[in-house]
Amino acid sequence: MTDRLTLAAVEAVAREAHATRTDRAGRPYAEHLAAVAEGVRVRGGSEEQIAAAWLHDAVEDDVLSARWLAQAPLPQEVKDMVLAMTKWPGEALTSYTGRILATPGALLIKEADLAHNADPARLASLDPATRTRLAAKYAQTRRLLGLGGGTPPPDRKNSANPERR
Repeated sequence: MTDRLTLAAVEAVAREAHATRTDRAGRPYAEHLAAVAEGVRVRGGSEEQIAAAWLHDAVEDDVLSARWLAQAPLPQEVKDMVLAMTKWPGEALTSYTGRILATPGALLIKEADLAHNADPARLASLDPATRTRLAAKYAQTRRLLGLGGGTPPPDRKNSANPERR
């Protein structure tokens, strides 16, 4: 379909939506989005997964609405992955990680997200209490998702990781 957003257009939308945001270390938030999208790419992710990586925090951070996403000219699988990556206020981590595991393609995006969030250089810029709290949170999330270290096996690329259901 020619009226769908291109990957470049998705990147532009994500960068614009997060333009005024910074991460915990004061860096432009778009750097995180770019790192996650690149992490998905180098792990062999599809164009749809890369698009979802650019948008993975947009609804959760309320910079784009769920309504915008529903109406956006994007493949349904991109929308599904973005919603799977959206942790809703008060949602239990087990519910969130279960949705990621149940949504085809989302696990690879979350793995790239966690890899960037837990990057020692990135964590080093935070105060010790925040660094410790976040490292524990990221480790717990990885455990719930069944993720070890390193690059995921090829079957994670486009699947919901059915062996973990």
